[in-house]
Amino acid sequence: MATSSAEQMRAWQGPALFSFGFRPFFLFGAVWACFAMLLWIPALSGAVTLPTRFDPVSWHAHAFLFGYLSAVLAGFLLTAVPNWTGRLPLVGWPLAAMFGIWFAGRVAVLFSEFLPSGVAAAIDLAFPVILGAVILREIVAGKNWRNLMVLGLLAVFTLANLLFHIEAAQGEIAAQGVGLRLGVGTGVMMIAVIGGRIVPSFTRNWLAREGKDARPTPPMQMFDKGVLLASVAGLLLWVLRPESEATGLALLALGALHLVRVVRWKGHHTGGEALVWVLHIAYAFIPLGAIVIGLAIVLPDLVLTQSAQHLWMAGAIGAMTLAVMTRATLGHTGQSLHAGVGTLVIYLALFGSVAARVFAGGEPVFYHISGLMWIVAFGGFAVAYGPLLLRRKAGA
Repeated sequence: MATSSAEQMRAWQGPALFSFGFRPFFLFGAVWACFAMLLWIPALSGAVTLPTRFDPVSWHAHAFLFGYLSAVLAGFLLTAVPNWTGRLPLVGWPLAAMFGIWFAGRVAVLFSEFLPSGVAAAIDLAFPVILGAVILREIVAGKNWRNLMVLGLLAVFTLANLLFHIEAAQGEIAAQGVGLRLGVGTGVMMIAVIGGRIVPSFTRNWLAREGKDARPTPPMQMFDKGVLLASVAGLLLWVLRPESEATGLALLALGALHLVRVVRWKGHHTGGEALVWVLHIAYAFIPLGAIVIGLAIVLPDLVLTQSAQHLWMAGAIGAMTLAVMTRATLGHTGQSLHAGVGTLVIYLALFGSVAARVFAGGEPVFYHISGLMWIVAFGGFAVAYGPLLLRRKAGA
């Protein structure tokens, strides 16, 4: 009987893809992000009609926020929780079944036009519910109460997905509804909480290894806790009252607080390693998004709200997940923690995609440029990192 994560993985004789949680979900999360964009570009121009009950814009938003992000969350949690709790990871056919449920949700939502009402929603929501149950079991068994906050955020994210489905079923444009904003807000909070741990930690390790004197402020100081509490209040205000001037002002203040937070982590000293500085840029999209969305509310003639929201959706969420996937894949497959040229191209393509989308100004050509650069970023991850995710770690 396996007594360690390494023994558990070695005991599995099936495909290497199902030997650890990050492998199937990181690889196919990226494949899905790429495939969904390949569908969205012709759908945007009217060349393709998607067989979904969602309107096209809502399907596009759901495919990324609740489809892609749920996969990355699963990969991250199923890999991190064993480290947090000291318990064995989910490996083999149980992991394959979990992946199958996620994949079924993607197919069901895309082809929901051919399914009875509510069936696609049930299939889609089954995945985060089961994932939450698995994580809860591990946290309770390992008495790892500190990370119940992460489980709580997953529960809110699942609620947001449910609200999105309900709004779509009622004939509303769900991409403009409470469910979408709650999902985005929860994603931002996850980055604020988890990123607030890993960004300064990884930065400190790299600076120490390079012999640099600068050190980031340790994570979760009183200031950090205050910023997180303020973030809950500010984001909840945005979810419930997105057009209120008070919300706009709150987001402007929140952006300033997060900007101070990320500056304290000394990212300007990490220019020598893309795996580190990309974490700081990804996190910086939180204050940038808060400030620009706040301006879009206070000065609606100056900034388009939908474009501003992409600083959080494609910027903060897209960049941070890509940064975590590249770093975790290298680390867990026994590679050097160094970003090669291919990884740098992936990062730059993602940043280019965000910039093209935010500054599109209604010009279709910029939407297409943004989409193509998105495909380069996530398709590039699948091509560059797929071989690592599909084969066993050396010596395993």
